[in-house]
Amino acid sequence: MNRIPLTCGRVARSMAGRDRGRLFAVSEEIDDDFVLAVNGGLRTLERPKKKRRKHLKALPFTVDVRAGITDAELRQALAAIDQQEEGNRKCPNPT
Repeated sequence: MNRIPLTCGRVARSMAGRDRGRLFAVSEEIDDDFVLAVNGGLRTLERPKKKRRKHLKALPFTVDVRAGITDAELRQALAAIDQQEEGNRKCPNPT
C-alpha cells in the first residue's frame, strides 16, 4: 500500500474526533505518533491542534505553512482543496 507521509505542509482530512471530516495542514511533526495541525480558523497558526497521525488521512496536496502564510490564506487554500476533493468524489456516472 502506497501511503503518503504526514510531513510538514501536508494536507490531511481528520478521520476521528469532533473535527472529523475537516481539512488540516500539518504544521509540525512532534514524534512518531503526533503532529500539530492547523486550518486557519479555530486552529490558527499560533494555536495548532495536537492530533494523532492515525486519526489523519493524508491527501496528495501540500501547503507551505512556514513561508509566512497567514491564517486567511491558509483557509482559502484548504477551501479550494476541499472543493477539488468534493468534485473528485462526485464524478458523474458514465452510463
